[in-house]
Amino acid sequence: MSEMRYAGCAMRDRLGKLLSAKIVSIVVLVLLSAPALAQTPRNLLAGRTSEAQLAAMLVPRERWHPYPTIDERERWNAVPAAIRQSFVQAAEREVGAEWGSIPATVTLRYVRDGDRAQYDAMNTRRRTRLATLVTAELLENKGRFVDEIANGIWAISEQTFWGSTAHLGVQKRGSGLPDVTEPVVELFSAETAALLAWTDYLMGDRLDKVSPLLRERIRVEVDRRILTPALERDDFAWMGFTDRKIVNNWNPWIASNWLASALILERDPQRRARTVHRIIRSLDVFMNGYPDDGGCDEGPSYWDRAAASLFDNLELLRSATNGGVDIYAHPLVRNMGQYIYRAYIKDQYFVNMGDAPAKVRPDPELVYAYGAHIGDPVMTGFGAFLARQRGPYGSGANTLGRILPALLGADEVAKATPREPLLADVWLPDLQLMAARAAAGSAAGWYLSAFGGHNAQSHNHNDVGNFVAYADGKPVLVDVGVETYTAKTFSPRRYEIWTMQSAYHNLPTINGVMQKDGAAFRARDVRREASTNSAKLTMDLAAAYPADAAVDRYERTVALDRRARTVSLDERYALREWRAPLRLNLMTPLRVDVSRPGELRLHGDGVGGFIIRYDAARFDVTSEEIPIADARLLPVWGNRLARVVLVSKDKSLRGEHHLSVEYAR
Repeated sequence: MSEMRYAGCAMRDRLGKLLSAKIVSIVVLVLLSAPALAQTPRNLLAGRTSEAQLAAMLVPRERWHPYPTIDERERWNAVPAAIRQSFVQAAEREVGAEWGSIPATVTLRYVRDGDRAQYDAMNTRRRTRLATLVTAELLENKGRFVDEIANGIWAISEQTFWGSTAHLGVQKRGSGLPDVTEPVVELFSAETAALLAWTDYLMGDRLDKVSPLLRERIRVEVDRRILTPALERDDFAWMGFTDRKIVNNWNPWIASNWLASALILERDPQRRARTVHRIIRSLDVFMNGYPDDGGCDEGPSYWDRAAASLFDNLELLRSATNGGVDIYAHPLVRNMGQYIYRAYIKDQYFVNMGDAPAKVRPDPELVYAYGAHIGDPVMTGFGAFLARQRGPYGSGANTLGRILPALLGADEVAKATPREPLLADVWLPDLQLMAARAAAGSAAGWYLSAFGGHNAQSHNHNDVGNFVAYADGKPVLVDVGVETYTAKTFSPRRYEIWTMQSAYHNLPTINGVMQKDGAAFRARDVRREASTNSAKLTMDLAAAYPADAAVDRYERTVALDRRARTVSLDERYALREWRAPLRLNLMTPLRVDVSRPGELRLHGDGVGGFIIRYDAARFDVTSEEIPIADARLLPVWGNRLARVVLVSKDKSLRGEHHLSVEYAR
């Protein structure tokens, strides 16, 4: 199981077609449970523009001018002082520090002990340093950082491999040390190429004054590592040029950096046009595999590198063709952007699934810009709201292709009217995700989200039918997320990791059996209903479990009652045989009191109390503390979580039960 399978959005089957929708007080949407049907390719880019047409539209390299350079001072001098100060102070701390090198033994840790974090941190640190220095010099324009920029260019140019050691498995020699005779085009090698390309574009002859060999080195290294192999090879899976016709967020993420590098550095007009057309052919594969609802099946943290990376590409293409390539009006592009606020709960909390964390910090300027280009005032308002929550834009990013528009647009975003998108109801039929809150425009009361789907989604956890419940914007029943990535995370042993297992989601363990990974393990008969007073999602989970579970039907309904201020769970099941007690698992960051039969009491610091009511004649209840020490989970949940398990007392082949979650009075 490779990382490519899990590394981005759009790696799901289409789960069915919408059968009917009536505009009445209660809307019921039903999805077919039959295997996914092939979607007619949209081919929104290359399907509409031939290579010859593109060549005629492309602005020549020497005339393409997406941003002012360091010599054009008006717009850079207008950047707010707080932003300018943030970058300059950060750059001052970098002057004179050693650039160092990445030892072979650090690179080899991935194959020796599964650790990728040390290598990736050292690699990311170099990119962040260079981006900070370039931005500070761009804003200050005193020449103080030019020599250190030269040091960074040289150190990065001499680095054997620009990508992640976890991605070396695609080379013919396999994982371990990089083979310099076979350049691998992956996420961070492409990011590094674009960083150097933008540095060349912005600094220009300021670098030549240090040495003309600096810019020559940039062109040589970017060409041999990225431009030539990406143009000549079809076998990088993220491209979608092989038998694999559904690709993930590696595609637009890499493409955006490949595109920027080619537009800036490629001097041969024919090769430049050929490269750009090849990129839009690849982007078409990505969009062809994306669902109409625009949902990201691994959660909102990957929106940043799926829909938002597509946006990066579309902006570069629009600029480089003087508006000749512009697909912002297409519903798919709109829906992909809008997903980020459709998954919003409150503050930093978003509806998460798979490897996504429950806390996300979207880039405010990026959200605003995307919303402006699709003409969505809710999205631009959300961008302004996020900026207000964060404070002034500052240093810390390492992607110059995003830093530049953020700098130039930060003042506009800061002055825009903020709007928090507290939607009453959300339904994404392809993703099979519903969300509902007590009242539109308010975080008070319950927020409920649940989804069906299948267990071959990108960054998949075995979590078909999972749900989360928040009260007044705070987590009550949660999706844990994932720990820090290691070699095991993207190996055949992935589902040995506790966070990936259905028993550590708000799901049942049936006859002692957890859910299984794979596209065949999915929700069926998925139905969503929503009205002024309630919202619910009903589905059959039986097919999400392997044959050993001996379950014919497991119907689950999760519902929000807006009048009664409760969340409820109703389940009915039919087993072929009884092998072990039913175990209903619930995950919470709150403290659990199981001392009162029929009532699970939850409480936490700064959070009101809650009661989960259950049938004490039907269930015994246990609770276990799960200590958290992982660096990826700690910022989300603190140093602990709890798992509550309701264990059935009878051996019936058929059964039903009801749970309600409510505020403690």
